[in-house]
Amino acid sequence: MRTVFLLFLIILISGFGYSQTKDSVKVGDEAINFSLPYATKDSIGLNEITLSDLIGKRNIVLAFYPADWSGGCTKEMCTLRDNFTALNELNAEMLGISGDYIYSHHEWAKYHNLTFKLLSDHNHAVAQKYKSYNYSSGYNKRTIYIIAKNGKIVYIDPKYNVTDPASFMKIKTVLSNLP
Repeated sequence: MRTVFLLFLIILISGFGYSQTKDSVKVGDEAINFSLPYATKDSIGLNEITLSDLIGKRNIVLAFYPADWSGGCTKEMCTLRDNFTALNELNAEMLGISGDYIYSHHEWAKYHNLTFKLLSDHNHAVAQKYKSYNYSSGYNKRTIYIIAKNGKIVYIDPKYNVTDPASFMKIKTVLSNLP
């Protein structure tokens, strides 16, 4: 009986480890395509942004964040705003992604003069695909992905820290080393 239990336990653990690895998004993978509605400080997009339409043009920074109007998220997006010119010079397209509706994005972007697109992933389907969703809180995790022009993920920061300037500097360093 004990042997059967141990065998069952080994199979269960092995299977769990396999599914966790199989489903994870990692550096070197092709970016998972998606289409989402968006807003800017100037408008609400009439069409959706499709990631594959951006591949090949510029490097892309996907900045998943929990919610508009919260303190940490405001600090994160305002840091990106304040460094928008430097990131633009590094050939980067910034995309903020949260579960908020585009109307909230639009008002928040206007209020803080955010100069990049904020994508609405209201059902968190994209955040789930990118392993950037916190099931216990119901919000996106604060996660950064950098996608090179070739469509490959080249950097992941699964715990971007808005209070540590080194977190942002890593983004700039990675982008500065991309063509």
